[in-house]
Amino acid sequence: MHAYRSHTCGALTIGDVGQTVRLSGWVHRKRDHGQLLFIDLRDHYGITQCVLDSENALFATVEAVRVESVITVTGSVVKRSAETINTKLSTGEIEIHVTGFELLSEADVLPLQVNSDAEFPEDTRLRYRFLDLRRERIHGNIVLRSQVISSLRRRMIDQGFMEFQTPILTSSSPEGARDYLVPSRIHPGKFYALPQAPQQFKQLLMVAGFDRYFQIAPCFRDEDGRADRSPGEFYQLDLEMSFVTQDDVFAALEPVLGGVFEEFGRGRTVSKAPFRRIAYDEAMLTYGSDKPDLRNPLLIRDVSEVFAGSEFSVFARAVADGGVVRAIALPDAGARPRSFFDKLNDWARAEGVPGLG
Repeated sequence: MHAYRSHTCGALTIGDVGQTVRLSGWVHRKRDHGQLLFIDLRDHYGITQCVLDSENALFATVEAVRVESVITVTGSVVKRSAETINTKLSTGEIEIHVTGFELLSEADVLPLQVNSDAEFPEDTRLRYRFLDLRRERIHGNIVLRSQVISSLRRRMIDQGFMEFQTPILTSSSPEGARDYLVPSRIHPGKFYALPQAPQQFKQLLMVAGFDRYFQIAPCFRDEDGRADRSPGEFYQLDLEMSFVTQDDVFAALEPVLGGVFEEFGRGRTVSKAPFRRIAYDEAMLTYGSDKPDLRNPLLIRDVSEVFAGSEFSVFARAVADGGVVRAIALPDAGARPRSFFDKLNDWARAEGVPGLG
């Protein structure tokens, strides 16, 4: 048998009952019921329940182990009784009756709990990032990111795109944002710049005749963070195509983006290709933004007819002079206090959206 594991902690099922197995992982939870000690053993793949009774010679040793210690257990796979089956776990129909135990790494008292969804201060999470990354939600986010990138890469390659890497240390280029600079040891007083995007390099590739290029590209910009962009460093799907029209680019990207959102959207509705094309003028007039969220039901409408010749002289004069009055209909707005609209206006100004009232 392998020194550390014959199976992962997410692999065992009812079909493995009777086997002698070996698992390694982190002690996720301990439950001491006096005569029985339950250990939930966790690795990247899942959780398996391990059991020792008080007559087991290893009972006292295992009982003293703290959560998040790394251990190896050997034992037999046993079917759980009907009332103890855990349907939330892929391994919930079985448990391991422990006959062997090895402590690989003993954990100290933890500054934050891994087996809890409780919130902790950001400075604590970053200081103990290795613990934060063990937590289920954060671990899942990292796995999801890897899966999304793999999906993007597969879909691009299936369409005949080639993936190339471009240099990280380069000369400064005038894309608009501030560059991050890296001092050169070999050339004192000189600096490299980190690329804001692989713009120049991908254009070199296209001029050289590579036809279809893509990259999951790191972009470095010395600027403040935004709602849809991390500060300092972010990644983007970057691509170039030769001898194509705008519609060719749309046709290449629609199955990629649509497919990724369908694959990872967890049942959410995803727009079907071809995606709706919205002209800039229409987007600004209807949504007040050139990148509207089409899920938002609040639309800007032309209400000039309502105010033409009305007693509200400001709008009536504007319409008479050839102007246009546009408004957003807010459901149940009549019941809202004035402070609600003041806050809405403050938000609109901050976001660069035309005033709402």
